[in-house]
Amino acid sequence: KQASHCHLSSYSLHAQLASLQRRLIDSSIHSFTTMLSRAAFLQSSTAARSFARRALSSTASFDKVGVIGLGLMGHGICQVSATSGAHSSIVAYEPEQQYLDKGKDRIESSIAKLVKKERMTQEQADESLSRITFTTDVSELSDADFIVEAVIENMDLKQTLYESLGQVCQPSTIFASNTSSLSITEMAAFSGRPENFVGVHFFNPVQLMKLVEVIRTEQTDPLVFEKAYNWVSDIGKVPVRCGDTPGFIVNRLLVPSLMQAMSMVDRNDASVKDIDLSMQLGAGHPMGPLHLSDYIGLDTCLYIVEGWVEKYPNEPSFMIPSCLKEMVEAGHLGRKSGQGFYYWDGDKRGDPVA
Repeated sequence: KQASHCHLSSYSLHAQLASLQRRLIDSSIHSFTTMLSRAAFLQSSTAARSFARRALSSTASFDKVGVIGLGLMGHGICQVSATSGAHSSIVAYEPEQQYLDKGKDRIESSIAKLVKKERMTQEQADESLSRITFTTDVSELSDADFIVEAVIENMDLKQTLYESLGQVCQPSTIFASNTSSLSITEMAAFSGRPENFVGVHFFNPVQLMKLVEVIRTEQTDPLVFEKAYNWVSDIGKVPVRCGDTPGFIVNRLLVPSLMQAMSMVDRNDASVKDIDLSMQLGAGHPMGPLHLSDYIGLDTCLYIVEGWVEKYPNEPSFMIPSCLKEMVEAGHLGRKSGQGFYYWDGDKRGDPVA
């Protein structure tokens, strides 16, 4: 009996263990199935969200990009667009062959330096350059998805250009101006497609400076703005949003501060050297405001502020210091002419002008 009882107890224990094991297996299978289902759901949800983002973001990338003007800013914009790998084709346009050739040489030289410094391979360099079509034929821009204009800061010239582009390009083409100081709203009106117009203000040198101000007007389509904003990220830059205010963010804050420094010179409040040294050591600026004005070009500073004063006569922060006007009239433009607030030898700054 005792043996029989032990046998029955043993059987009962085995049965209980088997039942428990089946329940654990069933529970595990259920949990695993649930986990798989949840993973599949999350994956499909993520995929759906990703697809939605991409759909909205045809917003993210443009297949064919045009760059008009291959000067100081334009050649850099063309280069970073090509080296980003974000586009299959970049059209680089200049109306005159000599300026086209000069811009092409700048881009090739800049990319060659990157190869020499081992920041890209020769294969990557060749691939980047192969994406660019250099042309003097404006019709090459007709099917571009996105066009960045980087011509000189002259509103009459920009008006003629945008009126022409509005006729040449497909209706879906988005236009973007790299202006640093002119009204995006006015240029948008010239184009005949204000809803497809933004500002994309790069900083010099384009290849090194990360910031790009992306400007919207009251007429800019929100989706168009997002496309332009995302494009800046696609080419490796950092975008910031701004409305169409004079000078946007950086120059709206910077230029009046430069004018205040020049006004201190006019009033003989402090010397050129001490004004610059104070802002370097007291405010942590890499260079002082008068040094920076020379570097930018005193004629450029004057051009910007004259336009603002004319258009916004009641804005007290927009004013023209006497020393700025006098130096530009005398041909002392800063770094580019060899003399401004300082003497210059090429890009090397000398002593302050007495």
